[in-house]
Amino acid sequence: MRIKGKVVSWNEGKGYGFIVPLTGGKQVFLHITALSNRGRIPEIGQVVTYSISADKQGRPCAANATLAGDRIQENKKKNTGTFSILLGIIFIGIVGLSVLSGKLPFILLLFYVGLSLLTFSAYALDKSAAKSGAWRTSESTLHLFSLAGGWPGALIAQQTLRHKSKKESFRFVFWVTVLLNVGGLVWLFTATGAQFLNSLLNSVKWG
Repeated sequence: MRIKGKVVSWNEGKGYGFIVPLTGGKQVFLHITALSNRGRIPEIGQVVTYSISADKQGRPCAANATLAGDRIQENKKKNTGTFSILLGIIFIGIVGLSVLSGKLPFILLLFYVGLSLLTFSAYALDKSAAKSGAWRTSESTLHLFSLAGGWPGALIAQQTLRHKSKKESFRFVFWVTVLLNVGGLVWLFTATGAQFLNSLLNSVKWG
């Protein structure tokens, strides 16, 4: 059974304190390791939801404790992750529809899908290397893949693999590459862009 209580004391140096049930009763011991989010420091008067457990001496203590606001933050992260994945899938879908309507060549769809798969693999290899201490893929290489058109795969990799999804400086540059790539794709729908793409494809075909 989940119980709601209030933090009445906290020793930050030792990482423990006590909470009192909102319905009244004896104080319950709370250790930092019992918190679902150990990155947050409990504050006096803060509401906490927890389950009752017992320590090695049989004394009651809190377990699976959640500070007020933690669930909201988790839901925001889940929503952001879901949106990012959908954005990547929707973009590939838009490119596919543009191909079906004859506005873009089929090879461009293959290019985006292929580069997205390659970028996803690069993220996966980099995360594996980070865990094992092996040679890492440089951030500039990952950004280059995204700029070239692999950003849908990067978005999916960031959320499903939980890699490069928190570093603010990396995320900023990443979204810049996304905007530049999308801007380039939009330009291909203009007369000048379409002419450039046709010329490029013809030169590749006959070259």
